[in-house]
Amino acid sequence: MRVPRIYVEQELAVGQLISLDERAAHYVSQVLRMRAGRDLIVFNGDGAAYPATIIEAAKKLLRCQLGDEVLSSAPPSPLYIELAIGISKGDRFDWVIQKATELGVNKITPLFTERCDVKLSGERQGKKQRHWQQIMISACEQSGRNNLVEISDACRLDTWCASLGEQIKLVLCPSLNAELSVDDGRANHITLLVGPEGGLSDDEITYSIKQGFQALQLGPRVLRTETAPIAAISIMQHRWGDMGWG
Repeated sequence: MRVPRIYVEQELAVGQLISLDERAAHYVSQVLRMRAGRDLIVFNGDGAAYPATIIEAAKKLLRCQLGDEVLSSAPPSPLYIELAIGISKGDRFDWVIQKATELGVNKITPLFTERCDVKLSGERQGKKQRHWQQIMISACEQSGRNNLVEISDACRLDTWCASLGEQIKLVLCPSLNAELSVDDGRANHITLLVGPEGGLSDDEITYSIKQGFQALQLGPRVLRTETAPIAAISIMQHRWGDMGWG
């Protein structure tokens, strides 16, 4: 039987007695219907995970005793991937965050682009950022990932480009049939830029190429904004990261 994994936002150590926050306590006691004596795995995003046993379970209070060992986990992918993507409507963006987290992306930057129809500012943007953070945490819990994804504050394309270093930079562009040239020896940090629904504008593609991006085309078909980054990330992880057929 699969042992549920729960994220906690606190320092952890072997043998420690902890209380889960209200969100986690509600999920474990009311959704999973777990009671005292049941086992959990808890992690706080620092790369480690701990076995735990519930010693008290109430509607809004759940206390656990951590075990006397740190669980071993798979090493992180040798490939650091940053995904920057235009914000899309509905649950498409949530889906991208969830699947990118499962595939091992390290950082996600939501972008305001010319064809982005989503307007966010002030408290509405803060609420949306917290929502995306929770989507990411849930994906970490489900996928067995012990390191959290950094989700940056949403920003403009030019602001984001100005913050980049010398890593390999790729922009998805189905209309440009350019030959991709990536030195395998340098492929340890890749930044991927993807447009929203309708894609990036011609001006944005031209601007990104001037900023050192290489145009990337994924075959003869035009993929949706929520499909394209997942396909590209999977290919990159297979070629330079930790995905394989073994």
